Amino acid sequence: MILEIEGVLTQDAVTGFMDRLATAPWVDGKVTAGYQSALAKNNLQLPEDCSEAIELARVVTEALARNLQFQSAALPHSIFPPLFNRYAMSHAFGVHIDNAIRIHPASGARLRTDLSCTLFLSDPGSYDGGELIIEEGSGERRIKLAAGSMVLYPSTTLHSVTPVTRGARIASFFWVQSLIADQGRRSILFDIDIAIQSLRQRLGDNDPALIALTGSYHNLLRQWSIP
Repeated sequence: MILEIEGVLTQDAVTGFMDRLATAPWVDGKVTAGYQSALAKNNLQLPEDCSEAIELARVVTEALARNLQFQSAALPHSIFPPLFNRYAMSHAFGVHIDNAIRIHPASGARLRTDLSCTLFLSDPGSYDGGELIIEEGSGERRIKLAAGSMVLYPSTTLHSVTPVTRGARIASFFWVQSLIADQGRRSILFDIDIAIQSLRQRLGDNDPALIALTGSYHNLLRQWSIP
């Protein structure tokens, strides 16, 4: 499942991010790439321990906690602290697949990358190129979202970023270990939750069928979730 989520950050928040990032200490993006990814990666990135990265990552994490669509789709167990990258003239990221395991920089805990996330920060009209291409089935999906919106997609997919030919593409990226490791089961739970929310708006909270469906959702979540 590839899911686009609008308005994760407000326009005011995006403006504040871009102001902070304008003078941030960007470094070579290969610092967080695995061996294979490093061969295809050509961009800039904020050091994980710089003040801008730490502060802005906290804001992103708080916004994710408030976003019901993200919570429903991802069912997050752990979120890798959001990182920030910048693609300018000639920067691109060739076809690659994300590392299966990441080490949390603060706790040292291992995080399984079930879902990959890109939160767009640059106005899409301010740069050319820089599309996120995700391969799905026999085709591909090209994604370039409004500033403050994000895309959530399985970390098992091949993906790339096309060369930027004008301006700069700035984004936050991170990974999620879900409570539900299996992508198919996670999609089923998301569909059920969407149906529950729709029925609740029409029937209210006390409809017996809605209560039964909600119970089935939680029983499946209990059965399928990691210990």
